[in-house]
Amino acid sequence: MTRFGYFLSCEEYTPDQLLEQARLAEEAGFDALWISDHFHPWTDAQGESPFVWSMIGAVAHVCDLPVTTAVTCPTVRTHPAIIAQAAATCAVLLGEGRFTLGVGSGEALNEHVLGDAWPHTERRLEMLEEAVDVIRRLWTGEVVSHEGPHYTVDTARIYTLPERPPEIYMSAFGPKALEVACRIADGFITTKPDGDSVDKFRAAKGADAPTQAGFKVAWGPSRDEAIDTAYGIWPNAGVPGELSQVLPSPQHFEQAAELVTREKFAENGAFGPDVAEHVEAYAPFLDAGFDDVYVANMGPHYADMIAAYGSDVLPELRSLARASS
Repeated sequence: MTRFGYFLSCEEYTPDQLLEQARLAEEAGFDALWISDHFHPWTDAQGESPFVWSMIGAVAHVCDLPVTTAVTCPTVRTHPAIIAQAAATCAVLLGEGRFTLGVGSGEALNEHVLGDAWPHTERRLEMLEEAVDVIRRLWTGEVVSHEGPHYTVDTARIYTLPERPPEIYMSAFGPKALEVACRIADGFITTKPDGDSVDKFRAAKGADAPTQAGFKVAWGPSRDEAIDTAYGIWPNAGVPGELSQVLPSPQHFEQAAELVTREKFAENGAFGPDVAEHVEAYAPFLDAGFDDVYVANMGPHYADMIAAYGSDVLPELRSLARASS
């Protein structure tokens, strides 16, 4: 049956707020957590970006929910050997089977900060495939030396390891990325209700291959107020196509988001305190057949949102899931 998770948005909330959300999400009955990995927020209005590996270590001490990074780019800003060590430590801290490494090919917004050139899509996918191979080899606990087209590892060994290596899920948008995910990933991640990609991934990996999706909503005293707040903070959510992968700064996203109208922005997700609207927002993801669906709140009313999900939204969703199973 579908699991329902909460998405910790490191771009918008302070470390203390994220820890509060993790604790409240567990108390409300959410099944799992996603957490984003950013160096920059998408816009200055979001205003945060705590270091994800520090946050996961702290989350491990405030709740017992499983955590997936959604998603980490192990290719440019951070060498895959370092990601392998960080992820292994998080898996130990969280406990057996409670950490999943979600990976993707990344965005220039986060990955250009050390001055590296931002590669084209095919190169980024090549780098990701090699990076995942390096990570898995290091998780064996053996001494690893590697000289590949993109990465070098010299007699490296990770000593602190979980009993079993974490699974690696891959975010994939478009056929080229999905082809790589079908080769290298244990699970599939996306932010779109893309049933075709779910079917293709399971055709390649097996009928029980895990799939995850996430989306954003905004709780608030009224629908209009919630839309206004979310639109002011997350207008980048409406930026189309590959711009999200190639724009290098929050200022560029703010400029591109000027083309996104409030009306267009309000077409996706749920806004305000209407429980039925929030339940309905899940329908495309449930119809697409995702195993896990994660929801993030936009704006300051996250405690009210989490409480309402616990009392009203999640019970209704689980009832619908049972009825359709």
